[in-house]
Amino acid sequence: MEQEYAGLGRDSKGLVRRYVAKMTGLSRAQVTRLIGQYRSSGTVRAKVYRRHTFRRRYSDEDIQLLAETDEAHETLSGPATQKILQREHYDFHDRRYANLARLSVAQLYRLRATRSYRQQRVIVRPTRPTPVSIGERRRPDPRGMPGYLRIDTVHQGDAEGSKGVFHINAVEEVTQWEVLGATPQISETWLLPVLEAILGQFPFRIRGFHSDCGSEFINYRVAKLLNKLLIEQTKSRPRHSNDNGLVEAKNGAVLRKHMGHWHIAASEAEAITVF
Repeated sequence: MEQEYAGLGRDSKGLVRRYVAKMTGLSRAQVTRLIGQYRSSGTVRAKVYRRHTFRRRYSDEDIQLLAETDEAHETLSGPATQKILQREHYDFHDRRYANLARLSVAQLYRLRATRSYRQQRVIVRPTRPTPVSIGERRRPDPRGMPGYLRIDTVHQGDAEGSKGVFHINAVEEVTQWEVLGATPQISETWLLPVLEAILGQFPFRIRGFHSDCGSEFINYRVAKLLNKLLIEQTKSRPRHSNDNGLVEAKNGAVLRKHMGHWHIAASEAEAITVF
C-alpha cells in the first residue's frame, strides 16, 4: 500500500481503515478482510458472488401447455385443473403432460402468476360495480297521496378557487309544495341539519324521499335519519333521466329565477336560507 500500512501506528491504521470504508462503501469487517488478504498475498481480488439457485422443475414448455389447458377449460379452480392434467397423462397417455401430472395445487397457482404464463394467457375481467344497499332504484309512486319528496342540490358556482353556496331544493310531487335551504358545504356535517329543517317545514307527513345517486344523499347518515322518521328512500335509475325531472324543472323555474347563475359565496348560506 502507498500508505505503508504495516508500519503505521494503531491510530493511523484506524484512520486508514475508516477512509477506505468511506470511499468504497464497504463495512469495517470487509475492509479488515481485504487488508489481511493484501498483507498475506500482496494482491486484492474481489470475490464474485454466485447466487444459489434451484434447478427448474417446470420448463417454459410446461407453462405454455398449462396456459393452453386453462384456455381450453376457461381457467377452472386449482384442484379441478390438477385432475385434468393427471387424466391427460395417466388416462389419455399424452407424454406432454408427464411433468405437469405431478404438479401440486399450490405450485399450479404459482405458475399462473409467472410472467411466462401471463404472456401466454391474458385474462380480462371487466370491472364489477360495487352494489350500494342504500335506497331502491325505482321511480316513486305516490298514487295521489301527498308526502313524496323529490330532492336535489344546486351549486352556485366557483370563483377564484372558492366554492359557492349549495342549495337544497325539495319538491312534493302531488301538491308541488316546495322548500329550499342553503348550506356552505354538502358534507354530512353541514347537510344533515339543513335536511332536518327542510323535512320539518312540510305541513304533512313525509312518506317518500327520492334523489339522484349523489353521495350527499346516498350515505348511511342520511339513511339513518330517514329510517328513524319511517321515510322510504328511493334513487334514480340509470338511463331514466325523468326519474327526478320534477325537481330539476323547479331548479330552473324557481331557484335560478331568484338566485341567478352567478357566484354567491358560501358564507351567504344562512342569509339565503332566511330569504
